[in-house]
Amino acid sequence: MTTALTDGLAWLVVGLFAAAAALDWYDDDHGRGRARYLAAFAWVVFGVFWLALFPHFAFEQKSFVEGALSLAALPACLYAAYLLVQGRETLFLLSRAIAFMGLIYLPFTMIPAGKEWLIETVAWQGEFVMETLGYEFEVVERDGGIRGTYFFHTNEGKFKVNVLLACTGLGSMAIFGGLIAAVRAPLGRKLRGVAIAIPIIWALNLVRVVFITLAFSHQWLQFFVDPTMSLLGYQDPHMVSYFISDRVLAQVLSVVALVGIAWAVAREVPELLTVGEDVLYIATGDEYDLHEAVGTDRPVATDGKGE
Repeated sequence: MTTALTDGLAWLVVGLFAAAAALDWYDDDHGRGRARYLAAFAWVVFGVFWLALFPHFAFEQKSFVEGALSLAALPACLYAAYLLVQGRETLFLLSRAIAFMGLIYLPFTMIPAGKEWLIETVAWQGEFVMETLGYEFEVVERDGGIRGTYFFHTNEGKFKVNVLLACTGLGSMAIFGGLIAAVRAPLGRKLRGVAIAIPIIWALNLVRVVFITLAFSHQWLQFFVDPTMSLLGYQDPHMVSYFISDRVLAQVLSVVALVGIAWAVAREVPELLTVGEDVLYIATGDEYDLHEAVGTDRPVATDGKGE
């Protein structure tokens, strides 16, 4: 039920943001009125989408990072809707970006061939890295014929690790792809931004997959076992290494890595800093000049829309 609800909300959000972006383009001589209110409504629905995901992240995935972020997203989205209605024009850029992010990400959830290719490619590359490091294991097929499951038989026991769509880095690539697609900048600079972001995300994600797999299968992080099991309701003490490696270390470091990648991409596509300024304003209520902080000139809009 939750999956059907969130999938439906995801497509609704993308459709609303895309429609608002189209109206924004068409409504140039009408003060963006219709586009403004449609985009604001899209932000409200976006907040409901993240609220609907909170039980999945917090209770099923047992991810404190994702659970906290999904819960905080509701008031943030409502505030973004309010700011749009009040006339914060720069939020149209972030609204467009969310539409592009969804159009990049969601088809892979619905097209089996694309999903299978991503999963098997990451699983094969992870296999190559771990075999090069001298580890012994098998890669087996799971339901659906996807060759994306690592099977380890170690001194600590038998372990299976599934490579899922969420393990491919697609979400992070969609974020940067959507942001770069949304800005109004020369194509050459956009392509350079993509050339920076995508390979780094792919490489770091591969490191993440290998680290989590080895940490879990070899039980590297069996710290605070009893408190962790009591807090999270785990029945198997072996899951502690998985929780610490994935839900704590990998997710926290992923946030740090995304900030670093954003800084590197913004050197080529400084228009993206406008998004950062809006996010910081929503989070803190204070205005920031990231262009000055990064040392880039603030781009001058060429479409008459003040971005």
